[in-house]
Amino acid sequence: MSTPAGIIRLGSAFCDAKALLTAVELDLFSTLCAVPAPIDEIRDRLGLHGRGLSDFLQLLVALGLLEKSGDRYRNAAGADQYLVRGKPSYVGGFLQQANRNLYRAWDRLPDALRTGKPQAVGDFSDVVGNPERLGHFIGMMDALTQVLGPELVGALDWNGQSSVLDVGGCRGNMAAHIVKAHPHLEGHVFDLPQMEPFFTEHMENSGLTGSVLFHGGDFFRDPLPQADVVVLGHVLHDWDREQRAFLRRKAFDAVGPGGALVVYDRMLDDEPTHVENLVISLDMLLVTDGGAEYPVSEIRDHATVLGASSVRVQPLGDYDTLVECRKTVS
Repeated sequence: MSTPAGIIRLGSAFCDAKALLTAVELDLFSTLCAVPAPIDEIRDRLGLHGRGLSDFLQLLVALGLLEKSGDRYRNAAGADQYLVRGKPSYVGGFLQQANRNLYRAWDRLPDALRTGKPQAVGDFSDVVGNPERLGHFIGMMDALTQVLGPELVGALDWNGQSSVLDVGGCRGNMAAHIVKAHPHLEGHVFDLPQMEPFFTEHMENSGLTGSVLFHGGDFFRDPLPQADVVVLGHVLHDWDREQRAFLRRKAFDAVGPGGALVVYDRMLDDEPTHVENLVISLDMLLVTDGGAEYPVSEIRDHATVLGASSVRVQPLGDYDTLVECRKTVS
């Protein structure tokens, strides 16, 4: 950013983000999915006043989220694929949770940097104790696994494996992707007991009842089920370095002989310059007591201590890194 205009533009980029988050909150893209509409019809469908609506819609056009033909607005291709509620590719759940929680927390980033304390309202115990808020959190997690699920399925060799366990697997969306692609696998999900009703509903809707099993508990206190492949995805970054090491050891111990511990997160380089992943790491500052993104070297070094026979690292999706730690056969 070498010009005043560029610096000022970066400082106001939150306006672009809030326009998108607001459109998702209003469910504008679902409204425009079936039929393009003129501004008056959009106003009436969404129950809006009308003042500022034209500028709001034109901003979404300028951002590439809407298109305008004559007096009618319609979804751009990306918005129609990923921001229409009910479509399998919908990622709006992440944006809804970002709007409700992260957007407000980022306003308190100076306080977080001064104190080292999270700034989000409430903690995760408040979320799991409220079914509506828990549903919002699950929508956020589903948005991520919906994108990464096919990537993870293709990234690993599932031949010779008979079971997979997703630790902190929420309502089982990632496990569902894996078992659907490889029906010979027995699927398992370990998460807090409050997730089980959401899991049961999702497996019924996915036609996987009995193919993926739920295990309720606290992964710091309760034993993990054994499996050939144990997955820790977007879990470790919630915790500090010592807690991450504890969870990796516990998960590695749950891996059967010849199996693998698979970890994926928005990992950082040793000298990180990746904007998206640095932003996510600061998200962890704002919403957890000790979490942060971490370098691949942390897992490599610990895998040696755990006795892994090999470690394989590869990109996963656009921003994640996958680390596969193999266990010896005997």
